Amino acid sequence: MSQITPPNPSALAGLKVLEMGQLIAGPFAAKTLADFGAEVIKIETPGAGDPLRNWRMMKGDTSVWWQAQSRNKQSLALDLKRAEAQAIVRRLAGAADVLIENFRPGTLEGWGLSPAVLQALNPRLIILRVSGYGQTGPYRDRPGFGVIGEAMGGLRHLTAEPGRVPVRVGVSMGDTLAALHGVIGILLALQERQRSGLGQVIDVALYEAVFNCMESLLPEYGTFGAVRGPAGSALPGIAPSNAYLCRDGGYALIAGNGDSIFRRLMKAIGQPQVADDPQLAQNAGRVARVGELDALIGQWTASRTVDEVLTALEAQGVPAGRIYTVADIAQDPHYRARGMITTEQIDGHEMLLPGIVPKLSRTPGTHVRPAPRVGQDSRPVLRRMGLSEEQIDELEALGVVAANQEVTS
Repeated sequence: MSQITPPNPSALAGLKVLEMGQLIAGPFAAKTLADFGAEVIKIETPGAGDPLRNWRMMKGDTSVWWQAQSRNKQSLALDLKRAEAQAIVRRLAGAADVLIENFRPGTLEGWGLSPAVLQALNPRLIILRVSGYGQTGPYRDRPGFGVIGEAMGGLRHLTAEPGRVPVRVGVSMGDTLAALHGVIGILLALQERQRSGLGQVIDVALYEAVFNCMESLLPEYGTFGAVRGPAGSALPGIAPSNAYLCRDGGYALIAGNGDSIFRRLMKAIGQPQVADDPQLAQNAGRVARVGELDALIGQWTASRTVDEVLTALEAQGVPAGRIYTVADIAQDPHYRARGMITTEQIDGHEMLLPGIVPKLSRTPGTHVRPAPRVGQDSRPVLRRMGLSEEQIDELEALGVVAANQEVTS
């Protein structure tokens, strides 16, 4: 496994990562590492490859989502059901720093690629395992997608108007939260490895990643028996903070829940006497009268456009914003100034892709190469392992490897 060197210094340069997942959670974790200079070799099934290649909108024969998810990676196409392919994985894992997988628990073990086997070959290997319910517990063998993790983790119950059917977040939030927790785990394990010289297994469950973001949900229940319910666009127990309809039909999101911010908000909407009401000086009093406050703010926004509302509140230092569509995002000057909208040349056409976060001052992330075609890097990877062209041809003839799709990138 050789390192692809980006044009700028990279925080994770020299880190060798083997990605064995598919779709979202595992590959998103690997993508995050790749953005900061890690060499990521993605193992895909010969032929179709990762199913994400065919999800949602297509440009030619490939999903545009794939280009965002798999930039900076190399593709090695192996049939992991074959013993010869499993032997290749063991050799690659022997030289890797990190292995990422998001199969159902027991899948790696069935291929003879358990953590015990791989870490016996490479004691320094860090293994991230992402699954719906984790590697242990009574639910471990259930199939789990991000939306199920969102529901079990407590998020889905809160995403609705009171009395209405809970709705899902319009993106794969459960998968993404699990991926980011996985990246945190990898970085923690790398730090610890500097002391011990040993790798370890990181067990991330989708539902636990979501549950970890549920703030005071559990202690409120344990202490008061309170079951937080859906509150629509409001923030339960925090006031005033809501979405308010404006004259032009748009909504302004206004967060006036800080004590001093609340006073500025009331003066901005022409209600100075409310700002001076001692019962409303702190959050608890405002929560008790949240209906009254929302009505006052709503009356004010109803006579103004979203732009007028935001201009007035910005002048008073009150946090407020509009609800962005992706068109708003793509055209927003702040997104552009922060490098969050990039234009890349992909297969002869321009494509907008998200920028890289977080922002590092000395070793920023970079977009080095576009997402690979299935098996694009099979031959280079196998050559670096020491296999001859004749051996690679033989593996290809047996169906173990797809190696004839190499392109110049």
